[in-house]
Amino acid sequence: MSLAVPTRPLTSLELFTGAAGMALGVMEAGFEHKALIEYDRDPYETVMANVRTGSVPGVSRWSVLLQDVRDLDFREYNVDLVAGGSPCVPFSHAGKSRGARDPRNMIPEFVRAVREIAPRAFIFENVKGLVNANFEAYFEYVRLQLRFPEIVKNQAENWKSHAVRLHQYAHRPKRAGLTYDVYWKIMNSADYGIAQSRERVFIVGFRSDESATWSFPEPTHSFDGLLHEQYITGEYWRRHGRRPRRVPERYQSRLERVRRSPPATQAWVTVRDAISDLPVPRFTVEPSYVTGHSLYPGARIYAGHTGSDWDLPSKTIKAGVHGVAGGENCVSLPNGRVRYYTMREGARLQSFPDEWLFIGGWQLGMRQIGNAVPRLLTRIVCQPIERELRRVTFIAAA
Repeated sequence: MSLAVPTRPLTSLELFTGAAGMALGVMEAGFEHKALIEYDRDPYETVMANVRTGSVPGVSRWSVLLQDVRDLDFREYNVDLVAGGSPCVPFSHAGKSRGARDPRNMIPEFVRAVREIAPRAFIFENVKGLVNANFEAYFEYVRLQLRFPEIVKNQAENWKSHAVRLHQYAHRPKRAGLTYDVYWKIMNSADYGIAQSRERVFIVGFRSDESATWSFPEPTHSFDGLLHEQYITGEYWRRHGRRPRRVPERYQSRLERVRRSPPATQAWVTVRDAISDLPVPRFTVEPSYVTGHSLYPGARIYAGHTGSDWDLPSKTIKAGVHGVAGGENCVSLPNGRVRYYTMREGARLQSFPDEWLFIGGWQLGMRQIGNAVPRLLTRIVCQPIERELRRVTFIAAA
């Protein structure tokens, strides 16, 4: 006789919610949000507009708080998963890469949430810059804090001396208290079926007493898959009703390797795949609750800031520091012209549902879109987390 296991939804707390790309993916993976926390009023208003409309299933039940995470007592929350992508500016080139010295660095608050809640698992996202050579020691420090969140930095320590103490603790033969098994990986959205080349670091942890067995999902899509579909089978062009392009000279040697050994992965999803079915955008006045598919003027390109190729995944959608810099977030059309993406196009490239509304004009909307974690990539990472937590629960109940 099999043992019935309660099928209650696994619960989550979302920090640094932004426009809710990660929150949507976590929800779609099977978690029920107990609360979503956001400090910036602009993305908060975007999320609340979608809560009110309820056009995306499940979102109307969200509890969204406009609050600074530094003011929260996380011990009030009892959830299975803590999720969040803290502000990336401290570790990005555009943000001057000040790292731990930047007052906008909210990684310590994520660690505090893990310490005070002791969730069964967590997922954290940030820019690839966090793992660059100049932040190598700090990234290792972050991982050590997440492994041993109860070994707290005291007021007499800086982060480097705290890291030394964490290293010493990690090498003790016996350790007590709250510990996590921590995994990390740099993931490119394009390798998982999203029409955007966007490299970000994900850190996933399972509480050690869960005895979980887990690994990051393997890539399902590739550039070789796209080359095979475009220049060997021609299926890509037939699907779009277009004449095949000539093979670019820079792809010749790689294409020969692909011809000899066809890839097992699917083709990267391109800009054309993602947005060509949308109506031709026009210059129109947008209402307060924007549908987001009108043009924004002033697109220009310059060295290092050319538009995205229509037949490749988009370049990384960026938020910018003061709006979006000239030349960023542009698409190079088949006719040779260059224009900015509309908000709706940018949202598709970040895998937001078409029903998702963005409050404000183009610059505010694209800032929110550029700061978001892709919904689909989050779901892909979180689904095996949810399955593993359920598997562990079943074994414990049996």
